[in-house]
Amino acid sequence: MQDLTQQPRARQRALCIGVSPYEPDLAELRELLRTAGVAAVAELVQRRDQPDPDRYFGRGKLEELKRAIKDADANLVACDDELLPRQERNLEEALGVPVIDRTAIILDIFADHAHSAEGKLQVELAQLEYNLARMRGLWTHLERLGAGRMDGGIGTRGPGETQIETDRRLARDRIAALRRRLKHTKATRSTMRAERERAGLPTVALAGYTNAGKSTLLNALTGAEVSVRDRLFHTLDPTTRSLEISGRTYLVTDTVGFIRKLPHALVDAFSATLEEALGADLIVHVADASVPEDELHEMLAAVDEVLAETGAGERPRLLALNKVDLLEGDRSGSGQPAPSRTAERRRELSFRFPQAVQVSAADGGGLAELRDAIEARFLASLRPMELLLPYDEGTSLSELHDVAGELEREDTAEGVRVRARVPVAVASRFERFQSSNGSLAQP
Repeated sequence: MQDLTQQPRARQRALCIGVSPYEPDLAELRELLRTAGVAAVAELVQRRDQPDPDRYFGRGKLEELKRAIKDADANLVACDDELLPRQERNLEEALGVPVIDRTAIILDIFADHAHSAEGKLQVELAQLEYNLARMRGLWTHLERLGAGRMDGGIGTRGPGETQIETDRRLARDRIAALRRRLKHTKATRSTMRAERERAGLPTVALAGYTNAGKSTLLNALTGAEVSVRDRLFHTLDPTTRSLEISGRTYLVTDTVGFIRKLPHALVDAFSATLEEALGADLIVHVADASVPEDELHEMLAAVDEVLAETGAGERPRLLALNKVDLLEGDRSGSGQPAPSRTAERRRELSFRFPQAVQVSAADGGGLAELRDAIEARFLASLRPMELLLPYDEGTSLSELHDVAGELEREDTAEGVRVRARVPVAVASRFERFQSSNGSLAQP
């Protein structure tokens, strides 16, 4: 058992547990608990290929866990995996204290951080689906029929429902209602997205590990005032703001942060948020460059996995290594990183991630380079076109100017001859004005 740094007395004091063939790292679980307002006072890990199917820990380890709970004065056990209902029930019976798993902690954080009506619906849906399988353990004392007849004999058979069946039915009805409401919300979001696509505005989604600084970066790029806190999953509701680069307007969306072992139920529940990444012209993968290198690679892999699960794995992507202002080198007597060592760390990042842009959303460093990189990625996807628009097609000319930005135009007897680079998604709207010369090379 590893004792953690002494913490002030808290109402909930958790002992963290984990199982892995290798030495489990429970740092992320402790951070989740901190975000949820729970003090992590100790941890105990067991190295084995698979958790015990009935008790998570083996029987011998359970005895050690009981002693650890007493020694740490813990009143809660937090597990780094999602527990099966029987594992949770058996652990609580054996230990005599409440047991919560990783999914329950994340759901609690989500419930606290969701502010929009859609976000609250998504949280409630995920909570109901998670709790549905655990209702037997909650209602074991109410599973029989009949008022006062607890022997299951005569008078207890026939039409009717046990309490657990009633609660399950009510939960399923509520889940169905929530799914209908979210389907309607999804349709509304799809309509809004279709309007944005019709306007031809390029879209950028900020995706990445939770607490990587996506909201801070959105604020720095667009001048937005999205709430920022140093805690996991602070952003659940997608926020879209406009960004102007070289006269062209981009729509930038901040999305929910990802995490290792993110439960599939939560991926499904927050699909509306993740759809912003799925439909974006460019995904800016924001990563925390200040963490140790092995941890950085784990975070990058976790985000790649979730994006692949949601169908966004093949979308164009740009890596932004954020928080380079926090890179630590050899410290001088002032306690500040030595400039030479910090510069060396940045060179190492450039070598390992040559296509990435290094930025600091906190102090604005690298933002100009990031804007240039976003523009370059977008311009590379444009289709060069030469068009001849009659003078009575002023509306089409105005629309072309909106989607293409800068135009090279010439007034002729037949109409306005225009050379432009048009987003592929909207190029078909202007094909009827294609000149006889066809598409030209890049202007």
